Amino acid sequence: MSAESSLRADIVEVGRRMYARGYTASNDGNISVRLDASRLLMTPKSVCKGFMTPDMMCITDLEGRKLQGERDPSSEMLMHLEVYRQRPDVQAVVHAHPPTATGFAVAGIPLDRAVLAEVLTTLGSIPIAEYATPSTKELPEAVRKYIKAHDGMLLANHGALTVGSDLFGAYYRMETIEHFAKISLVARMLGRENVLSREEVTRLQALRGTYGIAAPAPICPEPSTAPGTAALGPGPADSATCQRVQAPSGTGQRLILELTRGGARSDGAPGDGEVAPKPSAEPDPPSLAQRAPASFGEVSPKPLAQADPPSLAQRAPASFGEVSPKPLAQADGEIRLTYRELSALIEDAIRSLR
Repeated sequence: MSAESSLRADIVEVGRRMYARGYTASNDGNISVRLDASRLLMTPKSVCKGFMTPDMMCITDLEGRKLQGERDPSSEMLMHLEVYRQRPDVQAVVHAHPPTATGFAVAGIPLDRAVLAEVLTTLGSIPIAEYATPSTKELPEAVRKYIKAHDGMLLANHGALTVGSDLFGAYYRMETIEHFAKISLVARMLGRENVLSREEVTRLQALRGTYGIAAPAPICPEPSTAPGTAALGPGPADSATCQRVQAPSGTGQRLILELTRGGARSDGAPGDGEVAPKPSAEPDPPSLAQRAPASFGEVSPKPLAQADPPSLAQRAPASFGEVSPKPLAQADGEIRLTYRELSALIEDAIRSLR
């Protein structure tokens, strides 16, 4: 099998995996690889990635001109071309819409918290490229800001993009992003995250060479707090030169507990790309940990100041046609019945009619 035939088969396999895992739906997503110094092999437009065949692929030059193939290349070709221009080391690009990671992109929450050692050593941080209309020149401009320093990123209100030294390496980074997003979501729903300290992040970065991982840029020494430039780190304002990671100083501790609420940091400040919540006088709802029973089968205690609902006897009229008294502590409020209570009232009414 020739090198080109092998790459065509690999693209088909990666597309099949993305579709099977739910990273793409319908005709979503696109994949490309370098054939040589001047040519790219790319998925065509308007094709489901789970049902491609090797002969469907297109060959283009680095300017986007189609050189071979019956179909037209992907509508997101401009984004792929920009990656190859900015990163001569990249051999493959994968774009998909993994649901959980894309949810973070829609919410404007970057995956840049120091939570998993494996993510820190492989991807570092996963920023969000600002929103750009798909298939336009805006998208490569948005990607250009981060691609020199990152092997994976979220695309605001769009999806995710990963690159690699080979096709499967780029695809596995897409798996890592979605896996990390799922874990982050669960931890935030539970209301707490144990975050790795800044000192532990530095230690993990030093291990990258031991693991044989070549990162495109180092982790930023300290997170910047300058508005509008926090995600970029030191360097030109229009491009990232290091990977920003949210990691507090540990003062000897490797894990630091941070309580979370809806994606916001425990200090109340929004993270990169997040919108600060409006102040409210309403108390926070109880966390999942506060609401769950101590163990399976136990009955969780009722919150304070929450009186028992009135019983059926208190709410039901003495006979059909009478007006029932207002329940205690529920004057002028609506009466809510369970399905069983409603059925009992209907049965009483039918008996009264007889």
